[in-house]
Formats: sequence, structure tokens, C-alpha cells
Amino acid sequence: MIASAEVRVGDVSGLLLRPEDARLIYVLAHGAGAGMRHPFLESISQRLAERGIATLRYQFPYMERRSRRPDTPAVAAATVRTAVVEAARLAPGLPLVAGGKSFGGRMTSTAQAEEPLPGVRGLVFLGFPLHPPGRPDDKRAEHLARVQVPMLFLQGTRDEFADTELLRPVVKRLGERATLNLVVDGDHSFHVPKRAGRTDADVMGELVQAITDWTGRIV
Repeated sequence: MIASAEVRVGDVSGLLLRPEDARLIYVLAHGAGAGMRHPFLESISQRLAERGIATLRYQFPYMERRSRRPDTPAVAAATVRTAVVEAARLAPGLPLVAGGKSFGGRMTSTAQAEEPLPGVRGLVFLGFPLHPPGRPDDKRAEHLARVQVPMLFLQGTRDEFADTELLRPVVKRLGERATLNLVVDGDHSFHVPKRAGRTDADVMGELVQAITDWTGRIV
């Protein structure tokens, strides 16, 4: 049985999806252009729940206001911190991991780098936005050196927000606490072309399996 509930996360909305046999909870933030109800997040949350992983999705304040301009890193990081505290309250005793899609993942690591998120055992990035499209750089990853919990990077090889040749050395510099899992032919949304020989549903299965295996090792 999987229970679903709308909750409040500080001043913003949240969605808790918790299977009866949950073994951990993933505090899952949305990307810059779409909120917590985006089909990708709906799908991965449901698939994770089927594998015993609860999720708490939540809105950033700008998305709650229906603004197109993302919050400042300070506001976003504060929202992440509030969500982590709320997840621990809603699911007492469950181990915590945090992260999210693109912007949401980067804001989670920003918060973790500033001050460790209470109880968080690791970070899971669904397409880390290393740089803007067409402007390859790795400056957005500098703060990751201050993150002292394990990190899982799930990244498409065609992701225009993260040149693989730049991301590989970033992950290597982070040492044993960082794991890179590449989705061959996946773009920033983890969509794969027909020539890839597999469907987006297949890729979703890959992502869920990677998260399940990795969290099983760290928790």
C-alpha cells in the first residue's frame, strides 16, 4: 500500500508519497522550469515508492507564486532545509537522502555545502546543471568540495547542461564520496531518441534501479 498526502512545508506546498514498507525517504526538489507535479517527478516518485523509497516533493517559493524567475540561492537553500526538517517530522525514524532535478539538486547541494542538512545521509542529483547550455564551465560545482556526504550523479550523455567531459573530472575530484551513473543517449530530461533502442520508460527504470542500489549501500 502506498499512501499519498498533500502537506505544508513551511510556507509552501508539498506532496508526501510513502509506501507501507518504506525504508528511507528522498527529499525531492523540482527543476527550475516546472514544479513538484511535473510528470517526470510524479513518475519517479511512484516508481521509487514501489521499491520502498518514500518521497517528499515540495515547491520553491517562486513556483508557489507562479513566477518564472527562480528564487535566490539563499531563499532556495532555506526552503531545502525546511523540507528536510519536515521530512524527518513526517517520517520519524526513516533515513534521509535529499536532492532533486536540475536546479533543485543544485540548490540542495548548495544548502548542504553551507551547513550539513540534519540527518541527510546522501545527495541524489537527477541531471546536475553544471553549466548553461552552450557555455561549458565547471564553476557551479565548486561548492561540492564542501559536501561531505555521499553523492550520486545521474546524468544523460546528451545533457546540454552538463558536458560529460567536464563532469567526469568534477566527480573524480570528489573522490569516493561521489558516484557518476551515465544514461547513454539521455538528454537533460532523460529522454532518449528512438535510435537508442530503448524507451523513456526503460530509462526511468534505470534511474530507479540506480537510486535503489546506491541508497541500499549508504543507508
